[in-house]
Amino acid sequence: MSRMSRSRTAVTAALVTLAVVPVAVDRAVAVRIESRTAKAFQQGMDTPLPPRVDVRGFPVLTQAASGTLSHVDITAHDIPAHGTTRPLPVSELSLRLDGLTKSDDDREARARSARATASLSYEDVSNALGLEIAQGGRPGRVSAAVLLPLGQEITVETTVSAASGNRIAFKDFQVTGGSLPAIGSAALDRVFARPIQLHNIPDGLHLRSLTTTADGLDAHFSGDSVTFRPDDDGAESTVQDT
Repeated sequence: MSRMSRSRTAVTAALVTLAVVPVAVDRAVAVRIESRTAKAFQQGMDTPLPPRVDVRGFPVLTQAASGTLSHVDITAHDIPAHGTTRPLPVSELSLRLDGLTKSDDDREARARSARATASLSYEDVSNALGLEIAQGGRPGRVSAAVLLPLGQEITVETTVSAASGNRIAFKDFQVTGGSLPAIGSAALDRVFARPIQLHNIPDGLHLRSLTTTADGLDAHFSGDSVTFRPDDDGAESTVQDT
């Protein structure tokens, strides 16, 4: 190889190195942010495993320096219930956060806008209502099995929808199998008249719609200026880590 060829090869290698190093550094910063965010989320929500966190956009280093992350996706599984503050377990939670920033005192994080989908299993919805719930015969409806005295069983279907205040409402139930006495109809009216309240929802996120699947309900949220604020001192450090 001639001296000129060797020089050209060296220059090319140097240019490639200069191009690769910033990408490697940027990816290292992204991995660190993703890891700390996953740890913070796991501690705050008591999930058995850390969620998957993806910081989108390039360069991440510039985003971190500015204090605003353009896009962050979080997917978590098996968020447990905790009494009245979080009565329904969440099988899967998918979050898409845009324009994520942290407050000056590290006590909260805020997204310019956010979208979320929470998957709720029929088993958990059944426990909340006290009835055995399954997918209905039409989209947007669920079926409930009701055991009557003397071993009789009937099935009813009801529409499931989003109500104000982040609540799941059940309306217009109809008997689809068996015969329901008047006293049973009044009892079901009381059961379905009480919406399920979804607690522990970040400020600014609003329940927009619900869809029924073979496994459960998918609750769809969206909102602007969405705030993530820990409820206790132990969780406050997770915001600072994030």
